[in-house]
This record gives sequence, structure tokens and C-alpha cells, in this order.
Amino acid sequence: MELHKLQHTVKRSHKRLGRGHGSGRGKTSGRGTKGQKARGTVPQHFEGGQLSVMKRLPFLRGKARNKSLGKKPVIITVSALAAFPAKAEVTLASLQKLGVVAENAKQVKILSGGSLSVALNVMVPCSQGAKDVIEKAGGKVA
Repeated sequence: MELHKLQHTVKRSHKRLGRGHGSGRGKTSGRGTKGQKARGTVPQHFEGGQLSVMKRLPFLRGKARNKSLGKKPVIITVSALAAFPAKAEVTLASLQKLGVVAENAKQVKILSGGSLSVALNVMVPCSQGAKDVIEKAGGKVA
């Protein structure tokens, strides 16, 4: 066995506290002297009895309080579907391919705005008014 061929130890052993004066960490065990932090555990948010930051801040009030965190669907009108050929299937992928909605859109909803003259097979969520317009043009909503 040679000294330069020994395996390197990366993990250090934990500090042994309260093992007498000779250890360098006896008596107060590295906590200093006196005070609340030397005696027990103190919550991280504790401010010495002062009114805490959380209690000093105002409540979240008003309409924004109950807003859902989910993403809203991209709204398009029935008139935007006129770009499709007759008997075409309208899906999120086909809407993205034609450039009606952005490539990163996750949800789409069709609302009744304008008119439609071609019969389409719509596979995305629609409002009741949009459904009526699509079916009047001879299309189907799934």
C-alpha cells in the first residue's frame, strides 16, 4: 500500500457536539451563549414577537381571489372556419396547420360569430350558437 494510491474520501463525518472541552465543541456545542436560538428551535418565520410579515400584508381581496389558475381556451369564430374545404374535419391540429390558431395553443373553443357556407365535421368544443350555425350549413359537431 502506497500513500498516493489510497482512495480519496469525499464524505466528511458529522460534527460531534457536546463531547467535552478538548473537542472544541463542548459546553454550548457551537450555539454561542444564551438567547432563544441557543436554547431551542425557532421557526424560520419568527420575528422576535413582532407582528409577522404575513399578518402585516393585506388579504387578497376582490374578484381576482377566485380566478382559476387554468389556461383559457383560444376563442375563434365560425367565420374563421370558412378557410376549410367542404366535408373537412376540424380538429386542433388542422386549425394549427391552417394557421387559424397558434402552434402552442392547447385548447380551442368556437363561438358563433359570422356565417358559414361549407359543411364541416367539427371535432373541437363549440358554443350552442356555433353548433346551430354549423348544422344549418350541413355540417356535424361531435
